[in-house]
Amino acid sequence: MLAQRFAFLALLVLSAGLIILGKVDSLFIERGRAVVVDLMAPVLDIAAQPLSTLKQGVATVDGWFNLNAENRALREENERLRAWASTARRLAIENATYRELLHVRAEPEARFVTARIIAEGGGPFVRTVVVDAGSDAGVKAGQIGLSGTGVVGRVLAAGVLSSRLLLLTDLNSRVPVALEGAGARGVLEGDNSALPRLSYLPAGIRVHPGDRVVTSGIGGMFPPGLPVGAVETVANGIVRVRPWVRFDKLDFIKIVEYDAEPGVIPDPVPPAGAPLPALNAPPAPVAAAPAAAAPVAAAPVPAAKPAAGGQ
Repeated sequence: MLAQRFAFLALLVLSAGLIILGKVDSLFIERGRAVVVDLMAPVLDIAAQPLSTLKQGVATVDGWFNLNAENRALREENERLRAWASTARRLAIENATYRELLHVRAEPEARFVTARIIAEGGGPFVRTVVVDAGSDAGVKAGQIGLSGTGVVGRVLAAGVLSSRLLLLTDLNSRVPVALEGAGARGVLEGDNSALPRLSYLPAGIRVHPGDRVVTSGIGGMFPPGLPVGAVETVANGIVRVRPWVRFDKLDFIKIVEYDAEPGVIPDPVPPAGAPLPALNAPPAPVAAAPAAAAPVAAAPVPAAKPAAGGQ
């Protein structure tokens, strides 16, 4: 009987501990996880070297077999790019001229660091990767992960030597996006599948397979215009997007930090030497409108004298 009571009390304490642990601040958990990943980063880096070398070898051998076809495709692409080069230069000049005339605010400058993937988050409910760059390289939580083709995700937690990125396809990923051309905004929701779902589109918007999807800049996490992917399927009101990034072929990620939040207009700065307004200063008095002028009496007009007749 005593043993049963002790077991019941132990289970009760264990249950309470698990409940408290589940309510612990997620930031504390992320910091602890970042410390563990930092400690494992050198081991993960060494373990990733043979796999990276093997991938490069397979890619090299595959490139030998496809060399002629790839060479022909590159020549055709080069001709198309030459045709577009003059058009791109002309449009760039026109764009710069229009931006200057309209006083368009300059885009925020970006700094980036390139990091290599040293581990991938496993399991059916996790879509994350660990890279070999941390706070010592300027990486911070919330920064954007890009590849040569589009958005990869964002930095979830940054340690000293390593960082963990949340991919677009993760169940917890939410990215504000827009349909290029149509301008309709929505949210790209990851669901751990290869094709994230595009939700919260305006009612009545027509979406077609092949429509390009870019970041909208809403919320300030991602700047506008970054390539995300293209609409893959539209069925039963559900829109699926195929990301431009090939996550299974991803080796390096460019982690980007923008200097300013896009779309936020700073307060005007007063000229040098001008006094700053007090926080609780009363409003400036408004000058009274001048009193209406008194009407001026019109001078009497003398009556005309009758004309003299018969003289």
